[in-house]
Amino acid sequence: MHKDHNNSSSAPTTPRIRHRRRSNEIPHELTKLNGTHLLINDQDKYKSMWIRAHSSLWMLGGFLFMLYLGHLYIWAAVVVIQIFMTRELFNLLRRAHEDRRLPGFRLLNWHFFFTAMLFVYGRIISQRLVNTVTSDKFFYRLVGGIVKYQMVICYFLYIAGFMWFILTLKKKMYKYQFGQYAWTHMILIIVFTQSAFTVANIFEGIFWLFLLFNYYSYCILLLHPQILLCGKIPEKSGYTCKFLLPASLIAINDVAAYFFGFFFGKTPLIKLSPKKTWEGFIGASVATLISAFVLANIFGHFQWLTCPRKDLSTGWLQCDPGPLFKPEYHSLPGWISYWFPWKEISVLPVQWHALCLGLFASVIAPFGGFFASGFKRAFKIKDFGDSIPGHGGFTDRMDCQMIMAVFAYIYHQSFVSTQDYTVEMVLDQILGSLTLEEQKVLYNKLGQIFQERQLHKRDN
Repeated sequence: MHKDHNNSSSAPTTPRIRHRRRSNEIPHELTKLNGTHLLINDQDKYKSMWIRAHSSLWMLGGFLFMLYLGHLYIWAAVVVIQIFMTRELFNLLRRAHEDRRLPGFRLLNWHFFFTAMLFVYGRIISQRLVNTVTSDKFFYRLVGGIVKYQMVICYFLYIAGFMWFILTLKKKMYKYQFGQYAWTHMILIIVFTQSAFTVANIFEGIFWLFLLFNYYSYCILLLHPQILLCGKIPEKSGYTCKFLLPASLIAINDVAAYFFGFFFGKTPLIKLSPKKTWEGFIGASVATLISAFVLANIFGHFQWLTCPRKDLSTGWLQCDPGPLFKPEYHSLPGWISYWFPWKEISVLPVQWHALCLGLFASVIAPFGGFFASGFKRAFKIKDFGDSIPGHGGFTDRMDCQMIMAVFAYIYHQSFVSTQDYTVEMVLDQILGSLTLEEQKVLYNKLGQIFQERQLHKRDN
């Protein structure tokens, strides 16, 4: 017995491995609950709301400042948000032990990121960049050459990254490296899909971005979008006017859903996230539709928000707002005039489009949040990051934006933007596609055509 005791005491013991839990990881005791208690029953809900409100005030200030500065600065803000989102997603599957054996591997990921950025944004802002430097002959030629060969430059940058990846492959690390390669490309698709449409919306007019940026400006109304939209405890987290309006609608939807779920939420909405409630969802939908109709009228009166930006300058904008932003007057029924002092109301045609965007923001866009919720459950994390106190990471704030940004752009191009060629569109093509000498030849030929037509009219 004594010998057995010595043997047992002297036997080597396996060292206990301690895993340090990340700040965005779901605690074990909360995973057991799996969202069975609603926000209305949470004892710490007021403290949580105050933390979110405080950080949202800072974000609101930054958002309004960017809105005042204009299109170019809003685009810069989108790029910064992109970088933070990509960083959070890169870190999601990162393994420190493997990374130490692959020096420079993270740099390769960012090489692909900036190559994708050059490709996507180069195609969006190329013509506006040319319009900005037309007064300087040297820069015009330089920029024109870069724009002309932009696709070739991006392709060979990608090929360089591809060859870099192949040369860094190491034995016993193949699975991890190819997994990271695929994960990097998926991140680029997710991030640049939404941001490309967002930037395109920005230059079409801040008004349309405002509708879109509701998902980015959830902070406008000071509260956590997932809480707003879902009426739940934040176990995990789900931009200004083509940009501004969609953004505001998302924010309002989030905030309204929070309050309705905060005070009335009792009926779970979806099994994937049991803390989301029907009360929050329905209340937010009604509030969003009303807000969309009213806000479109308010924002539609400001040219700074409705005029498109044709170059990359930061000067004040003036333009013909077009029929969408000119009021139409509708007579009210007699019984309304009897009880109220109004005989007619003015409605901007864009308000009807705003209702469609509001309906999408209320019913469809939340599924982007549901997708993010399921994604985080799969990885057993509470948030994608902890960059924003009380809100999680930037990716947590963009979950629904992925759907809303694309819809706002497609809706504008399909039902709002005119499809006919205009003088401005033709001039943009001439300035962007022809050299200065070719433009002079075109000018002389047009002059000859006009002279011939004038002579023809005189003969007749």
